[in-house]
Amino acid sequence: MGVFDNMKDKVSELVDQHGDQVGEGVDKAGDLVDERTGGQYADKVDQGQEGVKNALDGLDGQDDDIR
Repeated sequence: MGVFDNMKDKVSELVDQHGDQVGEGVDKAGDLVDERTGGQYADKVDQGQEGVKNALDGLDGQDDDIR
């Protein structure tokens, strides 16, 4: 098992335990970007938020951790 496999397992475990908080953090980060750019890239930011949430949520092979 390599270093990155170990990190993936740790991140997956954290997302399983704290999925709601992770989702809120991603949303807050996107809101900050929207604020700083005046909403100019809101569509792209929303797509990025969903992509990050889906990627993190799917680490364990199940889409059940982040709402």
